Amino acid sequence: MCGGVRYTAKKETLKVYFPNPYAQLPLLTKAGETILMPWGRRKEQAGHLPLGGWARLDSINSGKWNSTDPIPVKIVVDAFMEKDRNKNSHWFDVKEGQFIQGLVAHFNGEQRVYVVTVEPDAGNRQIHERWPRIIDAHSVITE
Repeated sequence: MCGGVRYTAKKETLKVYFPNPYAQLPLLTKAGETILMPWGRRKEQAGHLPLGGWARLDSINSGKWNSTDPIPVKIVVDAFMEKDRNKNSHWFDVKEGQFIQGLVAHFNGEQRVYVVTVEPDAGNRQIHERWPRIIDAHSVITE
């Protein structure tokens, strides 16, 4: 489900984990700049956007996120972390030129980014039943 990410900012490698209520993810803007945005919402956080940090691609396609005026984005990371069923962490590199797909949700001035997830390929199903959707740099995100 992507419980953490690793990325480089100002020549420093940073690790961010979803349980941290201050967690932010780096997004690539249309102008080619990187900005940080709050990653999802936790129970203890005020707001009206959905709880959690992930959005299933099939729920996006079925319209469940439409009320949040969703915008597809590219999350710029070097790697993501998944925990297996035994709660062991595994890091997976994101290749150069690839991104994790994100969804920016909005409500009354509030905005947060959610990691878009899909079913993993057969080789990664033993790690987790949901996997971040990896897209190429030239992908036009329409879903």
